[in-house]
Order: sequence, then C-alpha cells, then structure tokens
Amino acid sequence: MTRLFWLVLLVLPIRTLAVPVVPQFRSGTSTTSSSSESVINETITSHQYRTGYSYAASGHNIESSDLNGYINPTATTLTEQTVGGVNFSWTSPNLEAVPRWQIATPGSAFSLQETLITPGLDTTTTITRQINTSTTVETTTTFGQ
Repeated sequence: MTRLFWLVLLVLPIRTLAVPVVPQFRSGTSTTSSSSESVINETITSHQYRTGYSYAASGHNIESSDLNGYINPTATTLTEQTVGGVNFSWTSPNLEAVPRWQIATPGSAFSLQETLITPGLDTTTTITRQINTSTTVETTTTFGQ
C-alpha cells in the first residue's frame, strides 16, 4: 500500500503556490566614497668627482723661467681613494714641478694669475623632499524599477 501511495504521489501533479517578491522601492541612489593619503620622504645624495687636475696661468710681461719654455706641471698618479663607497684614482700635478715665472721686461708693469684645481671630491648635492599624495574616489550608483 505504501508503494502505491508513493507511486500515485509521483504521477499526480502537485500544484505549488508561490508569492512573487516585489521590491518596495521605485528608484534610489547609492554613493560610495574612499580616500587614501600617502607621505613619501625622499633623500637623494649625489657625489661628483674630478679625476684630473686643471692648471692655468695668465698675465702680461711674464715668461717661463725654464730654459725650454716649460709651462705645465708634471703629472703624478696617486693611490686610490674611497668616498661614500665609491673607489676612484686620480691624476694630480707634482707641486714641486709647477712652472716658475719671471718678469720679461724688468721695471715694467706685469701681472700673473695662476689657478690650480686638484682632483678629488668636487661637489656633494643632497636633495631632501617630502611628497604628499591624496586620492579620493567617489562612486554613485542610480537604480530604479
């Protein structure tokens, strides 16, 4: 008997009553906003090195006291140096061999200007800056029925 009951139950259509779901709104909006801020502190350090030397002489009523007219100091290569983790070697003048000058016409006006720029660390530049960044994103959604 129970088998027959289950068989009849499966064969007969069962009517189900469902209630439709109807939203209770007609229209609306939704707004979402998010923002973020970041601060970046940055330091940049740059080292410039001069690996050679520069010698210049100028004037009037002067001449080299060397018999050969020698007007440049002789170069000497020195050992390596490390500054800021950077190794370098340089060429420097022998200061005992800097040209000697004499007045060409004694008793007359004269001028002499010598400039010697030696090798090594030339300049260090440090830039410190702060970068402030702010971002805001706003999203609005409009919906209706």
